[in-house]
Amino acid sequence: MKFLILIPALLFCTVLKSQDITGDWYGALNVMGTQLRLTLHVSKTDDGYKSTMDSPDQKANGIPVDKTTFENPTFKFEIPAGKISYTGTLEGEKITGTFTQSGQAFPLNLGREEIKEKTSSRPQEPKPPFNYYSEDVMFKNRKAMADLHGTLTLPKKDGKFPVVIMISGSGPQNRDEEILGHKPFWVIADHLAKNGIGVLRVDDRGTAKSTGDFSKATTADFANDVKEAVDYLKTRLDVDKKKIGLMGHSEGGLIAPMVAANSTDIKFIVLLAGPGVRGGEILLAQQELIGRVNGTSEKDLAEQRKLNAGVFDIIYRTGNAEDAKKKLDKYLRTYYKTMPKENLPAEMTEDVFVNETIETVTDEWMYYFIKYDPTATLQKVKCAVLAVNGSKDLQVPAKQNLDAIKTNLSKGGNTRTTFIEFPGLNHLFQECTTGSPAEYGSIEQTISPTVLDEVTQWILKQVK
Repeated sequence: MKFLILIPALLFCTVLKSQDITGDWYGALNVMGTQLRLTLHVSKTDDGYKSTMDSPDQKANGIPVDKTTFENPTFKFEIPAGKISYTGTLEGEKITGTFTQSGQAFPLNLGREEIKEKTSSRPQEPKPPFNYYSEDVMFKNRKAMADLHGTLTLPKKDGKFPVVIMISGSGPQNRDEEILGHKPFWVIADHLAKNGIGVLRVDDRGTAKSTGDFSKATTADFANDVKEAVDYLKTRLDVDKKKIGLMGHSEGGLIAPMVAANSTDIKFIVLLAGPGVRGGEILLAQQELIGRVNGTSEKDLAEQRKLNAGVFDIIYRTGNAEDAKKKLDKYLRTYYKTMPKENLPAEMTEDVFVNETIETVTDEWMYYFIKYDPTATLQKVKCAVLAVNGSKDLQVPAKQNLDAIKTNLSKGGNTRTTFIEFPGLNHLFQECTTGSPAEYGSIEQTISPTVLDEVTQWILKQVK
């Protein structure tokens, strides 16, 4: 993600006087085949420069930038909370550079002309008029000082209905779990409401309309948000309190069992590509499968696995993050001295390699995810469970995780279980070619109609 641009010294004298970095700058990242527009607003202060960033395609505006510097012609900004940095070179009305986030680098050129939204065909996105009732709602997680905003969809305005709480995957997600122009949670809510089932879908804490701090939250913290959602539904006269279910996608499939294992209020749970093994094991499998389909050599895949397996093993065996940091520092410095360096950028020194790796894996969310083993939790789940995966899921591989979920539910004595592996579907349950995340944005389908129908029919049986 690091990038170095060499500018001939002779150019300096010709451009210094005319360069002005202030004002609005527009650019677009290409993320997994999808355009993600960014706008940077730069102003001059007595102390230097300040800026904010907008991400219009993610409906996020006024994102604070912690550090903005301009030493003609080099322009830089940093957003540590999002693990974001940018380095570029200004020449006239164009900045050429590289945008870095969480260790991944993307070319990003900025200019003065606004970039228009690139629309994608999403034929399953619900369109009015709707033959069901929707209401914007808000409830609180007082302990986390978070106001959680969402949409409650019910088959009709009057009556008492079963309701499913949707739980999103990793990363800050809005109530529709919007990704690359797709809105899978809205598509699911629309389908369920038309079949007599209510849905509560919520913006993650600190995302869209919800308040609170997302950056410091772990999977366990998000489980507490879901518990608050359950308590909120129990206050409503239009909700059948004996028929509340949870539906979690990806990380949400970790969260749903955490809530259900400790609550008698949950009638059923649906795990959409939910993890059944420790987070570190998923990351190792994910890296190998995605790397292979994207053309990474077997030699490089083996080297990556060796490095990460060592890192994860230290985290597994260490009681807390501070102790892990000390052990990781020693391990990574030893590893760096013998690792292949032909593909490393020149600035990836030993200190940079060690410090960036430790910072990534000991981030609150990542450290918890790597370490967390869902085995004991799954064995405590007594309500009805539907667990589904796509056969081409490269992020939460079907066999590895469905087998583990099945084994542990069975060990706990739960016989009210159903498992389905849908052929040819990816992590988002789209019909796909390879399963690579690079395909997600280019596929028009948001979620397979077969999955929608199977999940809906299963839920209807639970709430008879």
